[in-house]
Amino acid sequence: MALDLSLVIPVYNEEESLPRLLAEIHAALDPTGLAYEVICVDDGSRDQSFAVLRQMAAEDPALVVLSFRRNFGQTAAMQAGIDAARGDAVALLDADLQNDPADIPMMLGKLAEGYDMVAGWRADRKDAFINRRLPSILANRIISRVTRVHLHDYGCTLKVMRREVAQELRLYGEMHRFIPAIASWAGARILEVKVNHRARQFGTSKYGIGRTLRVVLDLIVVRFMQSYLVKPMQVFGLMGLVTGFVGTLMCLWLALQKIITGASIGDRPLLLLGVLLIVVGVQLVCTGLVADLLGRTYHEAQGKRPYHIRTRIEGPGTRAGAAVGEAAEQG
Repeated sequence: MALDLSLVIPVYNEEESLPRLLAEIHAALDPTGLAYEVICVDDGSRDQSFAVLRQMAAEDPALVVLSFRRNFGQTAAMQAGIDAARGDAVALLDADLQNDPADIPMMLGKLAEGYDMVAGWRADRKDAFINRRLPSILANRIISRVTRVHLHDYGCTLKVMRREVAQELRLYGEMHRFIPAIASWAGARILEVKVNHRARQFGTSKYGIGRTLRVVLDLIVVRFMQSYLVKPMQVFGLMGLVTGFVGTLMCLWLALQKIITGASIGDRPLLLLGVLLIVVGVQLVCTGLVADLLGRTYHEAQGKRPYHIRTRIEGPGTRAGAAVGEAAEQG
């Protein structure tokens, strides 16, 4: 049976939220007449979340439950759910009831207008300002500037995207935050819409300040993949040439001083710096060569192409004409 929508929900210690969440999802989607599935990925929960999901799955034919052997993180749970999704569209949302499933039909409507991804924006966010909203505002501005995909709310899990866009995603680390940037890199049309945000009713937040450093590191990876994945030599090679050139100029300057004035240069820190810059320059160029080879292996081993085709249009009779031509040559 063909499905119109797959909902992917990472679950970690949300035993109290799950029954109400499933009821809200059915209340929001049943009136639309869509054929859908709800994929809940238990990310090694320590409470009774999996037991609750197993019990609900016995009574709910739309529910699919995946259970990790241990806690792998929200990004891995999202990727597992996306890999298992069968719907023409894929929706992501949290299990803590802060995302409102009633927003999904509206977002699907925007998707039908021609967008490839619709991202939620928690304009009226119900979280503490100092330790949640303020860091999020700063992070969103930094991410928007670095990735050049300008959104108000990268942290909102609620997103709806076409199946082909979801299948292009390969998420690691904390990269679920950068899904719009990764999709934009593949040429997806992205729209951000205001969605309802509700205060947490059960449990405690899984986000902490310790995640900030990991997000920053993943941001560097995303930026590199976005701009230099197919041409790493251009970044490493350029840095190596500049560094080596500056080091060479320093050494030449010291050599001229030695030849012309007879000055002692053996104990000059500038000499050590110049030699160091030359060595670093050579290493950077070599790193660029290795990265270029790895980039080619990355694409060729997985059958990837350095481009993404949105639409292919052929004139009437194009293939028929080609077949006739081939038959004539054989005759």
